[in-house]
Amino acid sequence: MEAFPFRAAQQAKSYQELQRIPVSVVLDCVRSLYNVGSFFRTADAAGAAKLYLTGYTGHPPHAGIAKTALGAERTMPWAHQAEALPLVESLREGGQQIAVIETSLHAADVYDWEPRFPVTVVFGNEVTGVPQPLCDAADLHVRIPTLGRKQSLNVAVAGGIVIYELLRKYRRLHDEWQRQP
Repeated sequence: MEAFPFRAAQQAKSYQELQRIPVSVVLDCVRSLYNVGSFFRTADAAGAAKLYLTGYTGHPPHAGIAKTALGAERTMPWAHQAEALPLVESLREGGQQIAVIETSLHAADVYDWEPRFPVTVVFGNEVTGVPQPLCDAADLHVRIPTLGRKQSLNVAVAGGIVIYELLRKYRRLHDEWQRQP
């Protein structure tokens, strides 16, 4: 796997000059094509590096994805892999921090989490979540706080929150690099 070009990122005068941020997304067995399309659109808008579609997650070309992606399926870098676990292991070997987005006993709050870029975030099935082998393979678990009675979010909504929180944190880090002499 290719590493994210940090030197170019550090040399960019502003975060807007960056083409992509060092954030990749793995969708494992996401059943709704509309959710997949929403991830394409959100990941592209935030400048994520790549979207990986694994298991039975649908992939382009498909009308259901295109309906919500609105063309982002043509501009967002993506790949389809049959199995998520070997992909995640390969990304880790390439230097990526692996964060599973899943509520668990020891999950870090997304707002408290200090990611180590480059980072890959893993989302799972809308009903069953991230499979245990992927949870076990992660460097950490990250949760989105939910205060209501329903203790879950739609996976595409969760993706938007996490991806944009990572963009916010990366912008802050980039700004710190720019202030160094």
